[in-house]
Order: sequence, then structure tokens, then C-alpha cells
Amino acid sequence: MTGVTATRSLDAMNAANELLSLEEKRRLGAKSNVVGILLVLHAWALILGSMAFFAWWPNPFTFLLGVMVIGGRQLGLAILMHDAAHGLLFANRRLNDWVGTWLCAYPVFTSLTLYRPYHLKHHRFTQQAEDPDLGLSAPFPISRTSLRRKIVRDLTGQTAYLRRGDQIRRALGPADAPLIVRLGRLWQRERGALLVNAAMLVACSVAGYWWLYPTLWLLPLATWYQLISRIRNIAEHAVVPDNDDLLRNTRTTYANPLVRLLVAPYWVNYHLEHHLFMFVPCWRLPEAHRVLLADGRRNSMEIQPGYFAVLKAATAASLDATRGSRSGTAQHI
Repeated sequence: MTGVTATRSLDAMNAANELLSLEEKRRLGAKSNVVGILLVLHAWALILGSMAFFAWWPNPFTFLLGVMVIGGRQLGLAILMHDAAHGLLFANRRLNDWVGTWLCAYPVFTSLTLYRPYHLKHHRFTQQAEDPDLGLSAPFPISRTSLRRKIVRDLTGQTAYLRRGDQIRRALGPADAPLIVRLGRLWQRERGALLVNAAMLVACSVAGYWWLYPTLWLLPLATWYQLISRIRNIAEHAVVPDNDDLLRNTRTTYANPLVRLLVAPYWVNYHLEHHLFMFVPCWRLPEAHRVLLADGRRNSMEIQPGYFAVLKAATAASLDATRGSRSGTAQHI
């Protein structure tokens, strides 16, 4: 880390702190065990309700609806895990980490322990060379043709296959190690996720619907979840106006109730506010947004009216320009 980058990061944090009064910081930063458990229960209620609805009335419409709603809540679990990574899901730290791990991260094959330091580094160096997430936003803008290819890969499971394959290879370790050693490493790294998902399969089987696990858990995770995760990543940092301005190096994207149900759960669309005020739980981000607007900062903030507007800006490059700008640059899934 260079001295310039460290100074820029510190200056940004100090500037963000000056945007709120002490009373606003206390109010917006207040955590709640009750709200935390209600959010987690809400996510699982929608998941189980969608499964039950399809089992009760199986047809193409309820199946597609189930895939989209469950995929949206799978992203919702990842968002709640993200809040837990910041210590915001529950006021009690042990409860925060336990629920964030076992009920949010492991079901979607993610590790809170691994995610936390990675993500906090992203906050410290947002849109700078040291940002570990820079590769998610750097390739944009791209062509519409390129985005369509990515969408097809997401919805056909190709993206999930590549990502899970890479996850498994990293967990296995060096290819020249004995197989028993590699399998031991895999179990050590992934046992939490494997145990939770095995329990989900057993629960579906005991209920008499074992097939719900592959069709309405793994399939949404491999398809719709991948697509909306990509859309989320694009909306948060791609083609932002100024990588060095804390009000413009990420964005807030307005979302209607349907979009919040299927694409942007648990106020993830208020990403600008989250970066400014990392101490604010996700359910208080709309209030933080209103505080900024009331303070007259609307014209200084990067805000888009919806996800279609973001995708339009992110696909503003022609195919030839995209190829030229990315020559010698690694291609991202």
C-alpha cells in the first residue's frame, strides 16, 4: 500500500464522518437483534413458501416464479451475510457471526470468515488499484453483445460451474498432493456448507419432496442467483463518474417493490450510503439516503433511476471499442 493510497483512504473516511451529526450517527448506527432475526426469518420464509407453493400447484409459472424468488432470497442471504461481515446483522457479536455463518453464508456455499477481510479491504480501497473487487468493474463499459453472452452463461449454469469449480480446486490445494490429503483439505474448507446443504436435502426428503432441493435450491443458485449477482456488481461500481470521489465512486440505484423482491433484496441498492457509512445496518440505509438528500447532496451523488439505466450505461461501448480497450486485459466471467 502506497502512502498516497493510505492518505486517500483516510481522507475519504474522515470526509464521510463529517456528513452526519453525532445524533444521526448514533441513530443510524443502532443495531437490533430483533430486526436481525426478522430479516433472516423473512428470507427463509420466502424460500420455503416458494417451495411449498410449487409443490402444491406445480406448473411452469410457479416453477419460474419459485426460481426467481428463491434466487433473489439466496442473494438476500448473501446480503445478510455481508451485514454480518460488518458486525451489523445483530447487536450481539456471537449471535451475529453464528447466524451470519450457518443460516446465511453456508447455505449458499460461502464463508463469512473468508469473506470478511476480503470485503473490508474493498471498502478501504474502493475503486483504487488495491481494491480486490476492481476486476468486477474495470472491464466496463462493454458491448450489449458481450452482456448478452454473460447473461446466457449465467442463466445456463456455466458461470456457476466455473466459479464452483474454481472454489473446489482452491479448497483441494496443490494437484500433486496425495488424494486423501486433498480431500481432507476440501472437507476442512467446505464442511460447513456441505453439512448445511446435506441437512437441507434431508429435510426435503423427510417432508417427502427430496426433489425440491435440486430443482428449487441448487438450480436457482446456479442460474438466477448468478445473473442478479452480476447485475448487483455492475450497479455498485461499474462506469461510476469518479473513482476518487466518495460520493461518486459507487452508486445508489432506485428499485421498485418487484425489483426488490427478485433482484435487489434487503436494501442492497443503497450501496453509496453503505460505503459512506459502513456502521449503518442494511435496514437503516434508506433513512441514511434521506438524510443525505435533506442535506442538499442529491446533485453530488451518483444515483440512477433503475437497473435498466445502469445496464444501458454499462453497455455503452461498441463491440470494436470494447475489443480494443480490453486487448491484453484478462476476461472476466
